Amino acid sequence: MKFTTRKLNYFLALKLPSAFLMGIRTKYIDNSKCIVVVKHRWINQNPFDSMFWAVQGMAAELATGALLINKIKTSKRSISMLVISNKASFNKKAKGLITFCCTQGIVIDSVIKKAIESGEGQRFFLTAAGVDSNGDQVCSFDFEWSIKLKP
Repeated sequence: MKFTTRKLNYFLALKLPSAFLMGIRTKYIDNSKCIVVVKHRWINQNPFDSMFWAVQGMAAELATGALLINKIKTSKRSISMLVISNKASFNKKAKGLITFCCTQGIVIDSVIKKAIESGEGQRFFLTAAGVDSNGDQVCSFDFEWSIKLKP
């Protein structure tokens, strides 16, 4: 079964309704990158007239996590995944359409290969930066993921 943006957005609506209601949508995914967008709206704003940080975090996590899920499916192995920690930095108010992109498909390939060869769990970082329609980076999220082969 092919992993598509339509299937990911359907998954959001069913399994992560809060993210779907906030307007988070996957726009593109392939073997090397995943692009997720969210638009600043009344429902996802903070009292300071910009997008709430947690909404930005959901979109960033989806960009990294969807790419990881895609790679796990491609490996045809049973692998569990979990966010261990995260770190965020904010550069300016998030207004308008914010695009989150994770381009670390090659990193994921090498980590999955190492997990399969060693049989041990692996920890690694994936990054997604949020960019507004002017091309300015508004935030950056680093997620520490853990993967492990299921018995």
